[in-house]
Amino acid sequence: MSRSEAAAGGPSSQAADAVAAVALDLPTAAATRALGRRLGELAQPGDLLILSGELGAGKTTLVQGLGEGLGVRGRVSSPTFVIARHHPALGGGPGLLHVDAYRLDGLGQLDALDLDADLEDSVTAVEWGAGLAERLSAERLEVKLERPRGAQAGRAGTGEARRAELRGIGRRWRDLPAQLRAR
Repeated sequence: MSRSEAAAGGPSSQAADAVAAVALDLPTAAATRALGRRLGELAQPGDLLILSGELGAGKTTLVQGLGEGLGVRGRVSSPTFVIARHHPALGGGPGLLHVDAYRLDGLGQLDALDLDADLEDSVTAVEWGAGLAERLSAERLEVKLERPRGAQAGRAGTGEARRAELRGIGRRWRDLPAQLRAR
């Protein structure tokens, strides 16, 4: 996994005090899952992850790794038809609330899910949540997944290659580059 990192400080429009950004090349689905697993190891109750990217970009694969890192019960799969699925923790850590906002028409439908009830005790991952789920927390991790195109796709070697851009917003995520490097 090659890494290019940039960190930018200063307040965001959400009144959070820090923004940290990391870009990662993920050559395989296993690397995407491993990133999710690492994020799960770092996750704390109340964390919000907002995932974006086209269909097949690896959002669910990343959340599967997140579930592994958290140590949750049940098979993590796309909640497209049920919209939200809760995976309780097997140990003492937080559970995973996995949401697919693809079929939601707006804030009213997101509010109807009553995610606030589980937000503080779980790690919440919202696929297709960009432009919708940001209001759930001023501190969040935004993850944009992309598949290489053109010449970049040819160099990647497989159809599994992805690029992840992680943008941590708020104090919770200000040390994101260092957190991802630490083992």
